Amino acid sequence: MDIIYVLIIISLLIIFSYLFDAFARKTKFPAVILLMGTGIVARALSDYFGYQIEYLDQIIPVMGTIGLILIVLEGALELKVNREKLSVILRGFFAAFIILLLNVVGLTLFFQHSLDMPGNVAVMNAIPLSIISSAVAIPSAAALLPLDKEFIVYESTFSDILGIMMFNYSLKQFTSGGDLLGFQPLSLLLLEIGGIIIASIFITWLLFELIESIDQKVKFFLILALLILVYAIGKKLHLPSLVTIFIFGVFLSNSTSLLPEFIRKYVSLKKAEEGLHEFHILTAESTFIVRTFFFLFFGFSITLDSFVDGYNYIYGGIVLGIMLLMRLLYMLVAERKSLKSLVFISPRGLISILLFIQLQTPEYAQFRSTLINGKVLLLVILGSMLVMLFGTLSVKRKNPEADASASEEAALGEELAMEDVNQES
Repeated sequence: MDIIYVLIIISLLIIFSYLFDAFARKTKFPAVILLMGTGIVARALSDYFGYQIEYLDQIIPVMGTIGLILIVLEGALELKVNREKLSVILRGFFAAFIILLLNVVGLTLFFQHSLDMPGNVAVMNAIPLSIISSAVAIPSAAALLPLDKEFIVYESTFSDILGIMMFNYSLKQFTSGGDLLGFQPLSLLLLEIGGIIIASIFITWLLFELIESIDQKVKFFLILALLILVYAIGKKLHLPSLVTIFIFGVFLSNSTSLLPEFIRKYVSLKKAEEGLHEFHILTAESTFIVRTFFFLFFGFSITLDSFVDGYNYIYGGIVLGIMLLMRLLYMLVAERKSLKSLVFISPRGLISILLFIQLQTPEYAQFRSTLINGKVLLLVILGSMLVMLFGTLSVKRKNPEADASASEEAALGEELAMEDVNQES
């Protein structure tokens, strides 16, 4: 294809993605569905005219991994950690952890007893389907009350982290022939997490020093490159290196309150805070671009026959029903006050796709399932987003005055908090 046409197509796709985002903010309709739909239409046209994209199977995992790092980093930069928010942080963590476990157990039992899957195959296919997509959930929570929105931010971010750690741990145990729930492997996992947290604090100090010492205008892409390098090395060593990305983002956005004293002595917090805004913008823009092309390419990998087989709809519907049931049970027990607004926000997205793709590689062929395939995953993703859409729209229609009042209170609270910070400084 002529290079001019390629440039035109790339430019139009980015423009359409911006328009999709604007449309999503107005209507709360997930932009991800529009991106995947565009990719599916593009695939149909490409097949009709005989065009193909080479190395698509290699492009999607690479873009997905970069997108994963950026999404976790952006989510961490959004988190504000202080005593006042400790309650909602703990609520979000326990919700993410318990709902993730409930989903994995429920789906594993269904896969084993109804689809006759071996235990290890059932677990490995259940985990990707159990992880909430923070990239989709956080923007969609904008219509909720401020406290409920904060809860979704923390829950979905922790779900990403915990889900990936659970997936990598289970994959490591099954491929090595070890016990999944043995005392020794779980103890080793906790030691690895503790070690990676200590290493992350040291890496954070190095990155803060780097931010302070580099005078060139172009420095934040260097930071991103180093974070990707740290993630890749940790991934190669089978360590939970995503924790490093998360810790760096949290420390960067909460440098005045979280950084240890030995780090604060040697770095200029004022300079770091000045660079935070620029770094946050860069991360958000990079996430937007990577997310755009990831979901476009993922949609492009889908053919129209994916929507023909009736069994895919049955399995996808059952999986979606189990997901919603487990979430409803938890919310009935722990979050009854916000039941109607929180129970529907449980979308699946990039991380589910990325982990599922990993299971399709020759290295992990033993974990593939012909019944729970990419077509079922697609239907679960679309179904969870549509359920979230209808849920958020119904909540917004019921609570427009409460939303406005709560937003005003939150804005006033933020102003008072900023005044307190300024007085302290």
